[in-house]
Amino acid sequence: MSTTPPLRVLDARYLEPPEPFVQTMEMLDQLALGESMRLLLFREPHPLYQVLRRNGHCWQTSLLPDGSFDILITR
Repeated sequence: MSTTPPLRVLDARYLEPPEPFVQTMEMLDQLALGESMRLLLFREPHPLYQVLRRNGHCWQTSLLPDGSFDILITR
């Protein structure tokens, strides 16, 4: 029986720049292969997408009803 690791969540909506990026990168460094994290932001992080692409991460972005972006990132 395998157990799925808990989904890591970073609610960075109220953090001042550059903290959302810094904390996202720190959490990404801790992800094991196949593990995912959820990132919540008020703005779509286009510069982050470039970093994720370069480092081989997959992501899916959803717009929430309150206008926030929910980004599910998998290593």
